[in-house]
Amino acid sequence: MLGKLSNKQIEQLLKDQNVGRIGCCDNNRPYVVPVNYVYEKGIVYCHSGVGMKIRIMRNNPNICFQVDHIKDVLNWKSVIARGKFEEITELREKESALQKLIDEIAPYLKGSDSHPSHGITASNSDIGNGVELVLYKLVFSEMSGRFESHEKIDE
Repeated sequence: MLGKLSNKQIEQLLKDQNVGRIGCCDNNRPYVVPVNYVYEKGIVYCHSGVGMKIRIMRNNPNICFQVDHIKDVLNWKSVIARGKFEEITELREKESALQKLIDEIAPYLKGSDSHPSHGITASNSDIGNGVELVLYKLVFSEMSGRFESHEKIDE
């Protein structure tokens, strides 16, 4: 059965996942890239070092965001959201967003040498190694979700 996800199911899928894909556009050249994220009330929080996606979104803040959960080819859920990129510049909001991301990523770090390499220093003790950490949010204006299931979908 193919169908549409309810608003509640869309919210749940966004909360349950932690890797999504941002679609952005540099003039007529689309760019899609996976990111770690935390979802909260219509907003996705992310971090990155400065690179192509940050440069593109600074120039054109219109984004698309996609998340899915795929059990197999006959049982999947997918959400697509559209909205705007906003760089976080206020210190308290930066601290809050960074803590949310750390809390989300921490359970996946296994062992003392395990540390994310993208936009965060190489180890917890490194400060100021030249990586410019950009904290940003994607503020959604519209969301839709679809599914295919040959099993019961949770309400």
